Amino acid sequence: MTIKLGSRVFAPRAFTTLLTIVLIALLISLGRWQLRRYAEKQRLFDAFAAGADATLSIDAETPPVPRYQHLLLRGHYDPTRQILIDNMESADGGAGYYVLTPFAIQSGGWILVNRGWVALGASRADKPAIPVSNGARTIRGRADDLPSPGIRLGGAAALAPPYPVVADFPTLADLERLLQEKSFAKAAPMVLLDPAEADGYERRWSPPGFAPMRYLGYAMQWFGLALTLAVIYVVTNLRRAGDAGKS
Repeated sequence: MTIKLGSRVFAPRAFTTLLTIVLIALLISLGRWQLRRYAEKQRLFDAFAAGADATLSIDAETPPVPRYQHLLLRGHYDPTRQILIDNMESADGGAGYYVLTPFAIQSGGWILVNRGWVALGASRADKPAIPVSNGARTIRGRADDLPSPGIRLGGAAALAPPYPVVADFPTLADLERLLQEKSFAKAAPMVLLDPAEADGYERRWSPPGFAPMRYLGYAMQWFGLALTLAVIYVVTNLRRAGDAGKS
């Protein structure tokens, strides 16, 4: 292909053109993927913000609520059957556990309450002390899903006492088998205990992952690289008319 533009000729080679098209298409595809990630994260952050608009009192029969909905529960903790969710990071990046404590709802049924993050001990055999009273109480928190890995590989070993049991990304079914309970509340798999509530640990809750603007920034970088490549392609293939046939 040769196009004359005044005193210059645009004469790219076929291989160069094909390679440039493929690379630009790849860069644009990566940019669009980051835009989708941005939209997903924005919805998640919007849901987290909207969850605090109203507090919903729940019982065992309350149907599933939106993620991050602010909740009120009456009942008591079961301190004898607690779970430590392994491989959890604090807001500052420290290694440790989330403390999951079963909560018996006053009207019947159970729900898991994430009482916050605690640091690892001197070794994994040195489990942290996580006492809590089983007295009647009213607590507030946010509905959430159980922590999950990016990719779940194979089946994990069955969980078993002694308590507190250390679990690596357990599913709700795993915890039902461990606790030998089927009457879990339908409203949410787990509740994030409000920072103001007693008997909790580090609780700086936020949606998982990076803030939405980071993904938008990544998208702009990919689109910028695609534009830069297109400019380089044009500039390097635009020659003086007398040089068009030279290698």
